[in-house]
Amino acid sequence: MHDPRVLLDPATDAVRKLARRGFHLDTTALEKLLSGRNAAIQRGDESRAESKRLASAVKGASPEERPALVERAREMKATITLADEEQKVLDAELQELLLGIPNLPADELPDGASDEDAEQVRTWGEPQHFDFTALDHVDLGEKLGILDLQRATKLSGPRFAVLKGKGAALERAIARFLLDVHTDRHGYTEWSVPALVTRATMTGTGQLPKFEQDLFRTEVADRELFLIPTAEVPLTNLHAKETLATEDLPLAYTAHTPCFRSEAGSYGRDTRGLIRVHEFSKVELVRFVEPERSRAELEVLVGHAEAVMQELGLAYRVVRLAAGDIGFSAEATYDIEVWLPSQNRYREISSISDFGTFQARRAGIRTKSKDGTRGFAATLNGSGLPIGRTLVAILEQGQQPDGSVKIPEALVPYTGFSELR
Repeated sequence: MHDPRVLLDPATDAVRKLARRGFHLDTTALEKLLSGRNAAIQRGDESRAESKRLASAVKGASPEERPALVERAREMKATITLADEEQKVLDAELQELLLGIPNLPADELPDGASDEDAEQVRTWGEPQHFDFTALDHVDLGEKLGILDLQRATKLSGPRFAVLKGKGAALERAIARFLLDVHTDRHGYTEWSVPALVTRATMTGTGQLPKFEQDLFRTEVADRELFLIPTAEVPLTNLHAKETLATEDLPLAYTAHTPCFRSEAGSYGRDTRGLIRVHEFSKVELVRFVEPERSRAELEVLVGHAEAVMQELGLAYRVVRLAAGDIGFSAEATYDIEVWLPSQNRYREISSISDFGTFQARRAGIRTKSKDGTRGFAATLNGSGLPIGRTLVAILEQGQQPDGSVKIPEALVPYTGFSELR
């Protein structure tokens, strides 16, 4: 969440920056709310000071003076109550307005509002162009007997999946491999976190209030909880309303969790199979850093996601998203896109973002240095990787002319087998 004074400061250039992502900042409404709230605070403070003065005056007043002073004291108490109520209303309205304003995109991002406007940064590996007709992961999975979409639909409706046998073993192996690499080589601390979180937790990372339609919500008795769309939500909010010592930064966390998304408005080919489903699992990476280090740490985080892609031998590219295509909370985002032979194109497998202090302000994640300087932490997160889409890429890039699939060597110690057939 933004500091309204920073948004209104011409030096911030917030109107222009937000316009790059298609958002109109109503500075008139913002300034009106801010000045009204500040005026109410001032009236309340002045009235409290006057009330305190009157209380002292009443004690030393003569019988003739006392009634007038008592009446004036009552008036002050009423004024204080009104000022506090007005401040509370204006605080709520200002908060609501600020919660709906996205983060300011970094100036180095390209212009545009779609994935077609992304800027390619680099590629790795050679995209496969087979001398046979490439099957997509659904056809491969069904022919190999490891993917059962029909039974998944029977259990839960469309856009769910069931993996069985070696498919389920491969799914488990991918998760174990990713966690081992990120904890043993990249220095992340693994956490086990809830998949159900509160409204405040969702608000802290920016999923609420704007994206409520994309979330699965539960309500039991008078208790409301949301199913997490990514482990970013609980991992980041582990430090909500806490103060972190700057000498302890960076903090690097990871978790393997189920993720739940309604995917409202999505359609087409991606709804077939494992690419865009309502429930999937993912290994998430989250970092807490000092704000001046956030952009450098973004490169570190991208490197960690790339490292596992390379270990798996999956051809991919890295792109920098356009200003109008980054997520609500992000300042800058890289996508890693894996090559899918059946589609003859790269598709997103990991999105990695620098949020600056945006999430920390919303969640109250502060910092304190040894010299007493206080501020807000910068947060970053990225997929490291989603299990389903990684499995999709392994099936498609590893397919052979006879319909079998080669398993990446890095996974063989985890699976106990080197091919699917």
